[in-house]
Amino acid sequence: MSTHACIKVYYDAVCPSCRRDRRRYARWAGERASDIQWCDVSEHHDELRARGVAPDEALKSLHLALPDGRLVQGIDAYRVLMARVALLRPIAWLIGLPLVKPALRALYDGWVKRRLKQQGRWS
Repeated sequence: MSTHACIKVYYDAVCPSCRRDRRRYARWAGERASDIQWCDVSEHHDELRARGVAPDEALKSLHLALPDGRLVQGIDAYRVLMARVALLRPIAWLIGLPLVKPALRALYDGWVKRRLKQQGRWS
């Protein structure tokens, strides 16, 4: 871990796709990946609750704790991570556009709901 302030990423480590995305991000981020602390939501319930995030809500959306203490979730969390990788910066900009962002959010929410229901973890 670097001496720089880290971003904590709260993600669902049970999800195979989420684990793949984590590995892919680390590969693309190179040295910047050392500034990321990956936290499985199922192991950080108390920490998330202290930040105002219920455990079942943490499963439904990616959450980041930024070095300045702010909590970012959903599409905005993906944008923060993508903006740190030169290759992904254009995508981060694109998914933040006013018509794109809500559409992606709806698609993402639907995908998460289906996945959690299939795994018997939807509440």
